[in-house]
Amino acid sequence: MAELVGPRVYSCCHCRNHVCLHDDIISKAFQGRNGRAFLFSHAMNISMGPKEDRQLMTGLHTVADIYCRDCREVLGWKYERAFEESQKYKEGKFIFEKAKIVKENW
Repeated sequence: MAELVGPRVYSCCHCRNHVCLHDDIISKAFQGRNGRAFLFSHAMNISMGPKEDRQLMTGLHTVADIYCRDCREVLGWKYERAFEESQKYKEGKFIFEKAKIVKENW
């Protein structure tokens, strides 16, 4: 597992595996399955499930669930494809549910 060195790291809430950096947050104004979620440009120490088309609040998207590589907890999803032009900026980005990650090194 990659270990991040430096401030402002987010980890899996179950096993404390480092999964993303605060500096990679694009937006904190997203909605996950269970409440608030953050959009990140990058992620690490994750694995991905199969791609599937999902009707989300902002339209139809092809997404893949993302899992902690250590404990296999579902942390959110990756946007693979946006069908609406206004949503294309999400492609290749990651949603982490706020309830599934914890701040480290603050």
